Amino acid sequence: MSSKPKLRSFGDRLRQIAMFEIGGLLLITPPFAWASGVPIAESIGLLALLALVAAIWNGCYNTSFDWVEGRLTGRTADRRPFRLRCIHAVGFEAGLFTMTLPIIVWWTGMGWIEAAVADILLAITYTVYALLFNLGYDRLFPIPQDAARATGDAAVLERGHG
Repeated sequence: MSSKPKLRSFGDRLRQIAMFEIGGLLLITPPFAWASGVPIAESIGLLALLALVAAIWNGCYNTSFDWVEGRLTGRTADRRPFRLRCIHAVGFEAGLFTMTLPIIVWWTGMGWIEAAVADILLAITYTVYALLFNLGYDRLFPIPQDAARATGDAAVLERGHG
């Protein structure tokens, strides 16, 4: 086990969040407006607010998940197995659901059940999107594996893994 897992830099994490949220907003707003009957201008405002909530949750959740995974496995996030990626995505969406449902009810005037259905459909859509986006992001922007040299981790260098 590694006591210091290599995490994404703050700048890299900001790029990941921005790309994810902008992409999601562009891809998901039109079908949401069509399916929910909420006018496009209101849908853009609502989904932009939800994206802001999600962006804050994203940074907190992903950094924490990466830190715990790194501590337990010694593995970096870009080497996460597919099954754990699925668990990661579902956990993210479950936490987000508890924060966004009241916002949807307030913003749209939908009843709780109708808003829950809309939120669940958004969660399913975003879960699939998150899985595919993060898989692609990790392939395009891998975490540098020369972490031992960058951090001066003598134990890793001595074992010849650096």
